[in-house]
Amino acid sequence: VQLQASGGGLVQAGGSLRLSCTVSGSIISIDDMGWYRQAPGKQRELVAVITSATSTNYADSVKGRFTVSRENSTNTMYLQMSSLKAEDTAVYYCNAHLYTRWGTGDYWGLGTLVTVSS
Repeated sequence: VQLQASGGGLVQAGGSLRLSCTVSGSIISIDDMGWYRQAPGKQRELVAVITSATSTNYADSVKGRFTVSRENSTNTMYLQMSSLKAEDTAVYYCNAHLYTRWGTGDYWGLGTLVTVSS
């Protein structure tokens, strides 16, 4: 089982990026999925979460700027980020609660770096 995050890069403040996270491997189903981020010298924090029923929740710092979505047919989650700020600079990680033939648990991707220049 693997979570592959992509889409990070360098963008100017006010710009936009879209992150993707694809789950691959022997999975039965995917429950909640989420995006987290970790800035240098800071703890990892929740950015956005989307349930299997597509209910969403966001950190206050990104509400109105970021949108999380998922495409169940391809086991992919997205994070559309707009009006980016320098403080959004971080490594972004995707997380998914998976049901596999070996059981259930939380899985993490390796992360993708987002750098916002002011």
